Amino acid sequence: MKLFKKDEPVDNVPTKTELDVLQVLWQHGPSTVRFVHDKLNEQKEAVIYTSTLKLMQVMKEKGMLERDETNMKHIYSAAVEEDKVKGNMLGRFVDSIYNGSPSSLMVALLGNDKTSAEELQKIKELLNDIDKGK
Repeated sequence: MKLFKKDEPVDNVPTKTELDVLQVLWQHGPSTVRFVHDKLNEQKEAVIYTSTLKLMQVMKEKGMLERDETNMKHIYSAAVEEDKVKGNMLGRFVDSIYNGSPSSLMVALLGNDKTSAEELQKIKELLNDIDKGK
């Protein structure tokens, strides 16, 4: 598991709807607008196809997506790495909500009722791996 590095350059932070598109592409790989549109409609309220198309075109202009135009159907793929985007978003979240303190975030996460024994074990293993690496 790659840990978030705070010193990495800050890229564009995707909006919620852009992140939804990226999630589909990260999970399913290069896809048509129709495929992404259908997946988005499975997840939430109906989205108009032309809105999905325009969003993906804008994301391409921003450098978040790449488009293969060699076939009649244009195939889009994520141009940004999932770990980098999520790490950047997490860093901004920790900075703004937890005053830059990862330990405050962890206390809040582990103090809720949703953390399972299996998740706690994974966290312990990760912490042990970090200790061994020092």
